Amino acid sequence: MMGLRGISFDLWDTLVVDDSDELVRAERGLRSKHDERRWLVWQAAQTCREISLAEVSAAVDAVEAEFRRVWHEEHINWPCRERLERMMAALNLRPQPDVFEHLLTETAHMEVRIPPRLIEGCEAALEALCQDYRLGITSDAIVTPGLQLREIMKNHGIFRYFSHFSFSDEVGHSKPHRSMFEATAAGLGVALSEMVHIGDREHNDVLGPKALGMKSIMFAASRTTDREGSTAEAICDHFRDLPGLIKALG
Repeated sequence: MMGLRGISFDLWDTLVVDDSDELVRAERGLRSKHDERRWLVWQAAQTCREISLAEVSAAVDAVEAEFRRVWHEEHINWPCRERLERMMAALNLRPQPDVFEHLLTETAHMEVRIPPRLIEGCEAALEALCQDYRLGITSDAIVTPGLQLREIMKNHGIFRYFSHFSFSDEVGHSKPHRSMFEATAAGLGVALSEMVHIGDREHNDVLGPKALGMKSIMFAASRTTDREGSTAEAICDHFRDLPGLIKALG
């Protein structure tokens, strides 16, 4: 059997700390992302008719609940544009194109303007690993589109280490759907059996890859919920240990 040639990384709680930007928002006296997204939809909705924030929030909550159902049951993430279109449809509103595009831009760039924090040791580990392996991203894009997630990575200085990006809003499915990992393997020019995936969620980042004949590493430097009892080939608690763990896997 051939050895490992490619490494697939999750983004959230693997390269960056999910929702670490909320602390910065709070320090600056800004609304939480949850509240800001509803406020932005409300601002757009008010250009169509007089409407309360409570009515808008109820519609947004209903669409978000359906988004989560489709995400978990059908492994599909609606792109940001479709998600906002569904919110407006739920309100039976149709803002002018420039108003809607402003809403889309503000929503898509929220985590670019105030980004999540890079996990300690990330860049040094990527610098070492890219010397011997091809690196790719296999990650869900829950709100922020893949295009803007690339911007976040560029601003953190880690985009350059990666040869391919599989974001769920672009692939058409979310993890653990096989098309996500197949897209990364194809983009890196390696077989699935020649790729190891690094991530923090047992269901998506360990069981998904293992079902396709890949190896996996449970990454627990940020989120530790799934660490205990993980069936991954290895567990990584700090980026400094990652190159050695991957080398040991072949």
